Amino acid sequence: MIKTTGSVQDRKLKTRRLTLFAMLLCVELLLIFTPLGFVPVGPVNATTLHIPVILAAILMGPLEGSALGLVFGLSSLIKNTIAPTITSFVFSPFYSLGEFRGNGWSVWIALGPRILLGLFAALLFRFLRDTLKKPTLAAGLAAGVSTLLHTAMVMGSIYLFFGRDYAAARQIGQSALLTIIGTVILTNGVAELIIAAIVAMGVYRFSAKRGTAKAAKLPKTADAALNGKDEPHHE
Repeated sequence: MIKTTGSVQDRKLKTRRLTLFAMLLCVELLLIFTPLGFVPVGPVNATTLHIPVILAAILMGPLEGSALGLVFGLSSLIKNTIAPTITSFVFSPFYSLGEFRGNGWSVWIALGPRILLGLFAALLFRFLRDTLKKPTLAAGLAAGVSTLLHTAMVMGSIYLFFGRDYAAARQIGQSALLTIIGTVILTNGVAELIIAAIVAMGVYRFSAKRGTAKAAKLPKTADAALNGKDEPHHE
């Protein structure tokens, strides 16, 4: 009887996890294919495509966060291949603009930082949650820090692997490129950081109250999750 009960609880838990991931995937796709993926914040347009990735990482764990990060990255690669701009070669190895061509590093820029975003957000949240003992605050801090790191990884990789070509395509001096990258990080990056932190804290608090975040637990803690004996965890 105990084994049967445990098996039922495990199936319920897996169903809840699958449902939660499917919901976040749908949100990510909605943001990708609609203007909702970008929010005007003062003079800049802040992307929101990273937010479902962070939410999956915080509510579910590093595997789900990285998987949704892969979706984010693939959308970037595909978009920059079929609807390119003058600098799309840094995100797609299949696009070239005159002498400027994408390569293997384009795949890294499109996919790498997005996958690592999900991984880092999950691990940082776990660390801050266990250290601060305030999971909602930990969710906000993890979302903000991982967002800024993601922006820095993307722009830093562009500078490292395509600095000269990127500057030439934008018709600026390479010496000015660092200034532009710093400006992007301090404008778009900070705006995206604030949005991600606010959304993550709000969603985590709501999920904790409604029990949605309990689906983030693994089967070994299914009893506590289903009975609501503890704060939502990601063990």
